[in-house]
Amino acid sequence: MENHAFWDHLPLLMRANSKDSVESVLQALWRTRTTGLDAAGRRIIRDMLQLQNDSELDPLLVCLRMLIRKCVYENTSKEDIHKLFPSEVLPELQRLLTLLLQKFQREWREDVLKDQATLPRLKAMTWNMSTSSTETPEPVAVINLRVYAKLRDISGSALVLPLNLCIRQYLH
Repeated sequence: MENHAFWDHLPLLMRANSKDSVESVLQALWRTRTTGLDAAGRRIIRDMLQLQNDSELDPLLVCLRMLIRKCVYENTSKEDIHKLFPSEVLPELQRLLTLLLQKFQREWREDVLKDQATLPRLKAMTWNMSTSSTETPEPVAVINLRVYAKLRDISGSALVLPLNLCIRQYLH
């Protein structure tokens, strides 16, 4: 986040009435990371920060989302979060954001891991040689695979689906 123009918008957070308000903003941005804030969410944050319009709010939200991404997706250590801020960001704002990002970093990383698609994993594999039938005495390789796929249903509950595959290959 070398572009210092982004940081110019962070002082708007000082308009919040409390640390809890800033915490609520960060949590709302995390919850809506895939969908974006809806009009009601934007209005709540705008009111919380005493902003007049979205043109004041948007650059701040971009900056905060970039900061959250750096902390969560780029594996920034808790000890290094404060190093993300340039010196021109107010020290009290740096401390507040560092504390809040440290507070949620682990939880948010866990959310990212839960959101990642899981690939099916091989549970067992056997193979044998046999003849396919008495009519055709050609040897056949039979491979049996047992694969488990961990998926989520509509309610978000984890499902483990066993899948058995049988592959027959005629050997000539």
